[in-house]
Amino acid sequence: MRVISLCPSNTEIMEFLGLTNLLVGVDDFSDWPEAVKSIPQLGPDLSINLDLVEELKPDLVLASLSVPGMEKNIEGLVARNIPHIVLNPQSLADIENDLVITANALKMPERGKEAANRFRSRLENIKQEGASADWSPKLYWEWWPKPVFTPGSINWLTEVSEAAGGENVFKDVELASVQTDWDDIKSRNPDYICVAWVGVRKQKVKKELITNRPGWEELDAVKNDRILILEEELYCRPSPRLLDGLEKLHRLLHG
Repeated sequence: MRVISLCPSNTEIMEFLGLTNLLVGVDDFSDWPEAVKSIPQLGPDLSINLDLVEELKPDLVLASLSVPGMEKNIEGLVARNIPHIVLNPQSLADIENDLVITANALKMPERGKEAANRFRSRLENIKQEGASADWSPKLYWEWWPKPVFTPGSINWLTEVSEAAGGENVFKDVELASVQTDWDDIKSRNPDYICVAWVGVRKQKVKKELITNRPGWEELDAVKNDRILILEEELYCRPSPRLLDGLEKLHRLLHG
């Protein structure tokens, strides 16, 4: 089968299924695994070149609604009668389910079940380790600095925090993404500051950008030098790679 992925998380689902070899085109932001960098790129995920998609004659396109504005891609696929499915995971359970949905759409149901079981087993193992940790540190996640955006309760990073033996300080806000300010974060006084700016490589994020904020020298996380500059690709994409991020976070929090 000839498959096209229109966002990085879908591309990573194909890799977890062991089916990257079926991909004949991806969006410009798909950068993992390394093999996808050598196949045709079809434009940024919010502005896919549907003429190129059509030229590649896909048997299936993996579309997404994970970012506002992606609806335009789906409307174009429908208008051109291009076979597709739409994935929009909001939780770890959704990601597990999408492994099954994708494999079923590719007529490989057993592969989907195996991948979902593997995903669940890794998740349960790390949850058990997190539950036995000596303490449950409060985590502040930062997706973007100006204006400040952080995940709320309806987001996979709240689940990731808990599975790693921690707690998202904004888990009380029933939103997927919360716009807030530095004073609100100060009032919650996190034990750790976890920085994963969407679309920004960790090498470009300097710790001083966090520690120099007015009044933040009072935060426990700053006083104890508990500022984690993390790979956005392991925490900001709703894909099975969140498990890699989760396992890394557990090591950083608990050794």
